[in-house]
Amino acid sequence: MILEAVMLQVKHGKEEEYEEAFREASKIISSMHGYISHELQRCMEVQGKYLLLVKWEVLEDHTVGFRQSKEYQEWKSHLHHFYDPFPEVEHFENVQL
Repeated sequence: MILEAVMLQVKHGKEEEYEEAFREASKIISSMHGYISHELQRCMEVQGKYLLLVKWEVLEDHTVGFRQSKEYQEWKSHLHHFYDPFPEVEHFENVQL
């Protein structure tokens, strides 16, 4: 399992509209092969700042399967116009302790 982590900054005053659009877009990502789960967290200190965490079975489920799909184009149309600046996506794997 890998964890996709994205810090998102939503344009000022667009937070409620963004959250509603994200609820709709959640149907898209949750239908993808290799998807496990996702959550969106709202920052308590900084208005418009969110943390998106998505669990995928393997890295390629996100980077190839989702990112190169027609569903990703729909995801983009729902959400990408809200971001300023555009977010950087990072992937993490669990460290066995």
